[in-house]
Amino acid sequence: MNTKYHLSNAKQALIAASLIVAMLGAFFFSVEPKISRAIDGNPFTIKQTITDEISFLTQAANVTMTGQLQGITGGTANGSTTAVVRTNNAQGYTMTIAFFNNTTPQAMRGDVSASQAIRDYPATGGQPTYLFSTASTSAVFAYTVSAADSSDLDPSFLDSGSACNTGAGFTSDRCWMEPQTSSFQIVDRSVDAGTGATTTIHFRVHVPNNPSPAVTEDVYTATATLTALNK
Repeated sequence: MNTKYHLSNAKQALIAASLIVAMLGAFFFSVEPKISRAIDGNPFTIKQTITDEISFLTQAANVTMTGQLQGITGGTANGSTTAVVRTNNAQGYTMTIAFFNNTTPQAMRGDVSASQAIRDYPATGGQPTYLFSTASTSAVFAYTVSAADSSDLDPSFLDSGSACNTGAGFTSDRCWMEPQTSSFQIVDRSVDAGTGATTTIHFRVHVPNNPSPAVTEDVYTATATLTALNK
């Protein structure tokens, strides 16, 4: 028997077996997770979309003007209503006011004498007029706006101390606007209002002494709608 021949075969078999074991081991560790005391996995995210909403926490209430007005000797009456808007929109919201078209050119019409109306206060170039003027010979109806945070107001109701729709100042009862049937923006808030943002609309009727045209005895009514929209 050739001892060297058998030893050579055994050596070759051992080498081949060792290679097979090494290859199997390499394959095992290539397909199985590595085992260690700690390892980081791939990062992943969890997302949830929250949609924006808007609502009136407080709706504007009906207004009864305060101040006795005489049809001939005249006078001034004032009133106001408040609306509170809540929104979670990060960019804020806008709010407009529009007066009902009662088939007359004026917003405030007589309840009984439907053909009679109190004249709309004149705007200045489509923007609020600085200071309420009593120079008109006719009875007039106007509104202005204030807010708990004056930065919420549309720039139309901010003033420079002598004119409206310019500057960043605000003083109450300075910028008076003509009632319009088309929507006019009164609020332009740039942040959310999670707990509510308050806006107050002030109204004024002025009847001069011996107005022309004459003001017929009646109850005069104007109807307005506020609309708030998320940006």
